[in-house]
Amino acid sequence: MMNTPIRLLIVDDDEDDFYLTSEYINEIPNRQFDITWASSFSQGMEQLEKAKFDLCFFDFLLGVKTGIDLLKISIEKGVFTPIILLTSKGDTKVDMQAMKLGAMDYLVKSELDAEKLHRCIRYALERAQTLAQLRENENRLRNVFAYLKEAVILKSMNGSIFYYNKMAAELFGLDATIASPFYFQEFFETIEPYQLFKKSLEQEGTIENYEVALRSKRRERFICSINSEKQTDIQGNAYYLIVIDDITSRKKLERDRLLAEKSASTARLARTLAHEVRNPLTNIHLSLDQLEPELEDEELTLFTNIIRRNSYRINTLITELLDSFRPQETVLTPTSIKALLATTLNEAIDRINLKKIKLCDRNIEDCILQLDQSKIKIALLNLIINAVEAMEDEKGELIIRTQLVNNSCWLSIQDNGVGISSENLDKLFEPYFTLKPNGLGLGLATTLTILQLHNARIEVESELGVGTTFWVFFPLTH
Repeated sequence: MMNTPIRLLIVDDDEDDFYLTSEYINEIPNRQFDITWASSFSQGMEQLEKAKFDLCFFDFLLGVKTGIDLLKISIEKGVFTPIILLTSKGDTKVDMQAMKLGAMDYLVKSELDAEKLHRCIRYALERAQTLAQLRENENRLRNVFAYLKEAVILKSMNGSIFYYNKMAAELFGLDATIASPFYFQEFFETIEPYQLFKKSLEQEGTIENYEVALRSKRRERFICSINSEKQTDIQGNAYYLIVIDDITSRKKLERDRLLAEKSASTARLARTLAHEVRNPLTNIHLSLDQLEPELEDEELTLFTNIIRRNSYRINTLITELLDSFRPQETVLTPTSIKALLATTLNEAIDRINLKKIKLCDRNIEDCILQLDQSKIKIALLNLIINAVEAMEDEKGELIIRTQLVNNSCWLSIQDNGVGISSENLDKLFEPYFTLKPNGLGLGLATTLTILQLHNARIEVESELGVGTTFWVFFPLTH
């Protein structure tokens, strides 16, 4: 390495100064130098673009331009060669400006000698090597952050985001071309979970596996697990490193698995109950068949009729319960979602009109899905009727939308009704759970069964006093 010539570029419009500087450099013992001279600003730029140098010396005065100008342009063009500024006289202001811009050193020509240049060159090359290693490490870390599956955000103490990786940009819909800063608080649905997150982080300095619902700039909602820790940069400024894992899919799978297990368990219980209840019902019917012909009093016949009717009613309820869990054969046909919605809404239009509900179904993107039309119509009708019944007469607004996103057709049914409390949301699809005074609680259980037969997914968002939105996700098939 010591035998390899050090490539130097000297940009100086004074030939005498160039030769003097070159002589000092060549007097440096045990080192070889390959010196290139550029006698003007433009030649200096040309040499920097044409060749690669280990070290550059820029004279401060280069005609109408200065060495500072050349330094700025070099940095803008991505030239990382260490640069030393030369001047005829010392100027603290120029010195500070040069060092701030990235110059390695600032030397006064009248004070130059071989020893000083040797020391300056050695220092500049060592520092340049250190900076090159730091840049390499920084690029390596940036590449690691860029390809992480987790979103990485660096947040200042005032909440503004000053760095985010590729995953964070995709997840939150961040646009680097927007000049105004992004604030981490903007991604929280409400202020309370953000305040809790902020308080815990300020008190403990770290937070792990903080699960919370966040929203992107596109208003898409997802469940996240956040890990964050307080950091300090080399200047002593504190900031927060935030790593966000989108666990929406995992949560949905867990919820779907729990619903499936609960549904299977309830179905087993329903079949057992049906068997145990129908046996005594059969005995009741047989006993009534024997008893009725022998009754001569018509008043007693009235009571036997009551017993028979209620027995039949019990049997009907058991049949409906079993039907809500029984695997049904589906006949899939290509179906226009727009046409299916129009047919379904037509069947519910009387209820909508009677309550004077405002219907908004203009944002409908059409697509062809493989569906069992009769069954899906029952499922959608249950959702629409539930929405209508949750709203106040003459004040209700029913909004129906569809949207094609990636490989799914999203259908949303939104109302501005009474809403559902958080403790009741998890029970919505359980058989016989109902919020209606005269409801049986089988409508949404049947809806869930039908949607599962179509590999579709359903989600619910609700807020008391604001309203409820049911999201149905149909997979697109080609």
